[in-house]
Amino acid sequence: FSLIYDFYGVQYTLATLPPEDTDVYEMLCNADTVGVFQVESRAQMNFLPRMQPRCFYDLVIEIAIVRPGPIQGNMVHPYLKRRTGKEKVTFPSSSIKTVLEKTLGIPLFQEQAMQIAIIGAGFTPEEADSLRRSLAAFKKTGTIRKFRDRFIKGMLKNGYKENFSKNCFSQIEGFGEYGFPESHAASFALLVYASAWLKKHYPGIFACSLLNSQPMGFYAPAQIIIDAQKHHVDVRPVCINNSQWNNTMEPSKNNSLALRIGFKQIKGLSKEESNMITKARSNGYTEVYDVWHRSGVSHNTITKIAKADCFFSLGLSRQEALWEVKTLKSKNIMPLFKRTMEGEKINEPKVTLPKPTLGNEIIKDYSILNFTLRKHPIALLRPILEKIDPSSTINRNNITITTQN
Repeated sequence: FSLIYDFYGVQYTLATLPPEDTDVYEMLCNADTVGVFQVESRAQMNFLPRMQPRCFYDLVIEIAIVRPGPIQGNMVHPYLKRRTGKEKVTFPSSSIKTVLEKTLGIPLFQEQAMQIAIIGAGFTPEEADSLRRSLAAFKKTGTIRKFRDRFIKGMLKNGYKENFSKNCFSQIEGFGEYGFPESHAASFALLVYASAWLKKHYPGIFACSLLNSQPMGFYAPAQIIIDAQKHHVDVRPVCINNSQWNNTMEPSKNNSLALRIGFKQIKGLSKEESNMITKARSNGYTEVYDVWHRSGVSHNTITKIAKADCFFSLGLSRQEALWEVKTLKSKNIMPLFKRTMEGEKINEPKVTLPKPTLGNEIIKDYSILNFTLRKHPIALLRPILEKIDPSSTINRNNITITTQN
């Protein structure tokens, strides 16, 4: 929200987001949810296209149903069948209908389980509360089992069929494996909608914020960056003259914003070292020596930055920058052979360094950044994989893959 305000001048809060955005729900239905709160798991990505959420309360149900409790209680498939019209929605009584109508006759929330116990099985409020408390302790003590006979007998006494009564208790039992109260699911659903709305309308800012919040969630920086690129975000590498500690947004073509990767993505680089570099940057650095001399960072820090290929804006490849770093000495020693007594730069003979392969560059990117903005590693293996006969038996011990290409 802060980044949107900084760059677009629009102030959003959870309460003021445009509600019921059809484009957002379309994105969710397509399981385009990398990085989206609560619905980023493979289980949720598998369920979203079947559920086809089209309104906020659908998200409340989505959050509640893909849980160990409802799955253990066999609630998922019956709900989907009723939602898609493959199974008729029926209720054993009008009183049960008032409890379960909005979830198509399937008890998905703890509150519904308690209401069924009171309305259907004749539990007193105190008994229902004891049942609620036993749900939280189910895995540890198994105390919920002691309510089974009382529940089923109460349901039968009130005219409900035995099969329905047993199924109801089985579903309630499942809540002991982590079922949600409706209020909890609704709160989570609001965060799902907000995350999805941001991803849909501001994919660059969404990715930037996720990267700045690492480590978190299911997805590593490499996966977040790849997903951002799929959504047409211009992702730019760590740059000695343009990066800050955090990942940031910067102007791009066509009045859009580009995501600039920050120094924080470099393994082993501290925020303090990054700040020393950015504070001394002024109008920009012109050479490796300039960075080392003006910022006062250690030789080891300069090496990390060179390994991260941050000197490309100075016209230096990773190899060339590392070669330059080799000429630097400890900051406590005067670099006698770098400058003349008058401060002029000594022009050393140029050295022609071997050009690294793309595969080698990708490996180095991952080793220092945990991601690459070059080709995906599998892209280098595709020509090899395409030659393999899928019907043949592969002896993995005899396959050797190099980074030559």
